[in-house]
Amino acid sequence: MQTDIDPRTLIGRKAFDRNGTKIGTVDEVYLDDATGEPEWAAVRTGLFGRDAFVPLEPSEVVGNELRVPYDKALIKDAPDFGVGRHLSPEQELQLYRHYGLDVDDSGPTPPDRDFGNLAPDSD
Repeated sequence: MQTDIDPRTLIGRKAFDRNGTKIGTVDEVYLDDATGEPEWAAVRTGLFGRDAFVPLEPSEVVGNELRVPYDKALIKDAPDFGVGRHLSPEQELQLYRHYGLDVDDSGPTPPDRDFGNLAPDSD
């Protein structure tokens, strides 16, 4: 993903899958605690739907859209962890595995490391 974009500007953008099918609207953005870079977006999948986490790498912002290089069905089947709080290291690993992303989980995760801070509000 473009690293020069302010994560707060992602909120409210429409998200589309790799086939151009609308997934929903970006509800929240989660930052990596170690780098401060946007790592996950929670996308509201419908009026009465839930928020599905999508990886922001290798997604891209094109115009006013977030384009996610996965099928809508895979995104809608992502683990549901709710929104508004940190992702635990275990939850983040589940998401990485769900999307088939490489992650080094060979060693134990430090117990004091938190993943997925919410981006600060723009107010």
